[in-house]
Amino acid sequence: MTALRRFETITIIFNPNSTGDAPRLAAELRDELVPALPESEVRLQPTEHAGHAVDLAREAASAGNALVVSVSGDGGYNEVINGVLASGSDGAVCAVLPAGNANDHSRVTGRKPLGEAIIEGQVRRIDVLRLSMDQQGSQPVYAHSYIGFGLTPVMAIDLEKGSKGAVKEVFSVARTFAKFEPFEIRQSDGKHRKFDSLVFANIAQMAKYATLSEADEHPNDGKFEVIVFPHMAKWRILLTALRATTKGLGDQPSYRQYRFSTLDPIPYQIDGEVKSAEGHTIITIDSVPQALSILG
Repeated sequence: MTALRRFETITIIFNPNSTGDAPRLAAELRDELVPALPESEVRLQPTEHAGHAVDLAREAASAGNALVVSVSGDGGYNEVINGVLASGSDGAVCAVLPAGNANDHSRVTGRKPLGEAIIEGQVRRIDVLRLSMDQQGSQPVYAHSYIGFGLTPVMAIDLEKGSKGAVKEVFSVARTFAKFEPFEIRQSDGKHRKFDSLVFANIAQMAKYATLSEADEHPNDGKFEVIVFPHMAKWRILLTALRATTKGLGDQPSYRQYRFSTLDPIPYQIDGEVKSAEGHTIITIDSVPQALSILG
């Protein structure tokens, strides 16, 4: 179900120090929207530090009939949706203009060029993932696409340590994969299990080429898919990864909620952003049905 909208404010959030084309793309989008939507106030809003987009998006969304655009990859968009959801505004809409190394959400859910979509003003609602921990003072965080434990965040951390670039990325991934060790969790039934990878997916694809499941590309069914790589020989992991990039992994089990406990400190990746959980922490992943308004 879509509804036509005209926005009072359009805030375009971008990183001015981006290694990509974020500043140029943000300016081009503004220049396209200003003459086409004279009734809307279009603002360029650069970030000043990591996490700043959360605060900027929260403030922009509080205006009510607002559109908040992230000119970024999946990680930057993650900050924006967390800011918008934290605002409590039901009238704010999110959008992303891809300008990063990973643009899974835009590639999977986008239907047309963003400027055209904004001018048309068709809005729909999608589910988000919510990650909660029982750590003192911990607040829930939200994901528009996926939350990954195991290989996903470990490789992301290693890539961030090195320089970007296709050849260097290949060597970095190969080095990390050779040293990678499985992780162990305690599931809700009390059993301990070892995994190489555990991914909670709100969309069917990630990492540019991998098809994780046969899930709907426009998530609004109140469920998410769980893609499990139990601990196995490294050559079997490679074969499974190859299948994901060619045929896809096929149907995967779907859940409304998944809960487990960490045994040791563990990193995780949420829409491209790497974070960490302490040991002996209860982690709950929920689907929040149709919590986010987006263009499309």
